[in-house]
Amino acid sequence: MTTAHTPTVGPAAPSGEKTTYREAMREALREALRTDERVFLMGEDVGRYGGCFGVSLGLLEEFGPERIRDAPLSESAFVGAGIGAALAGMRPIVEIMTINFSLLALDQILNNAATLLHMSGGQLPVPIVIRMTTGAGRQLAAQHSHSLEGWYAHIPGLRVLAPATITDARHMLAPALADPDPVLIFEHGSLYNASGRLSTHSGPVDIDRAAIRRPGTDVSVITYGGSLPKALTAADDLASSGISAEVVDLRTLRPLDDATIGDSVARTHRAVVVDEGWRSGSLAAEVSARLTEQHFYDLDAPIERVCSAEVPMPYARQLEQTALPQPAGIVTAARRAVGEPVPTSADEGADAGRSS
Repeated sequence: MTTAHTPTVGPAAPSGEKTTYREAMREALREALRTDERVFLMGEDVGRYGGCFGVSLGLLEEFGPERIRDAPLSESAFVGAGIGAALAGMRPIVEIMTINFSLLALDQILNNAATLLHMSGGQLPVPIVIRMTTGAGRQLAAQHSHSLEGWYAHIPGLRVLAPATITDARHMLAPALADPDPVLIFEHGSLYNASGRLSTHSGPVDIDRAAIRRPGTDVSVITYGGSLPKALTAADDLASSGISAEVVDLRTLRPLDDATIGDSVARTHRAVVVDEGWRSGSLAAEVSARLTEQHFYDLDAPIERVCSAEVPMPYARQLEQTALPQPAGIVTAARRAVGEPVPTSADEGADAGRSS
């Protein structure tokens, strides 16, 4: 079982107060449980232990074991139970410890949750939310560190969300629970300790739309989840050399918001797609293909992709960091896109190169 730091429970942060991604997600769960008696949380160690990454800490004491249910160590069983509960009118939130373990429930997710509405002619909606931790950067080795959300974004019948900010962590859950389709929420493990302030005007998030996190004019850097902070850091570095990078946060990986992505590239005429998944058959490949299909004549340079090295994620920290997309690699790709010289000694961090 993955070990993780479990924080002390404190009072929920009101809007405008400093909080963390983990606490924002916990408050979203708390609000959902208080608002709708059909909602319950189920998964391994979500109760007494407080969740593998501490997200549900304190909820068992507040809502009791009927609403916060510790499940046996069988992803197929408890995801299947969640699907059954959704079919029966409940609004289950199922937590899977890490994305790698979700493969043990892939039959339930793909062959049941994603297909029942279609196969029943619209009679059997499956309004289940499945949360899981994704991504690397925490020295948890290959069994706990891959980014497979692009696989799930391939499946019709699912909605796939990747909250990258504290506001999205706090406010994506409510519209996910209101969606009649199964919704998968991928929480990058590197974000749980991220801190910041919730906007006093923050509220429900439009889960149909990508977000422009930083405006720019020279190149669009398109990313999601745990790679968003790296993209913003790269944009700062690029600005110091006179390159204005627009940073697009996909937020929803299925369905992709083609309009926002395309409008950005139509303004900047260049694109760098950053994806912690592997390059081959990746979400970055899908975004690149759509831009080529829909905005070929807007592009002034080949699309660049910055992805993880195509290896099982290493445990050793130096190797892990080298395998992952890093700000330096994003900067290199962006400079290449705008036609700026790229130092041959640049530390690209991961597999940065032209889409070809």
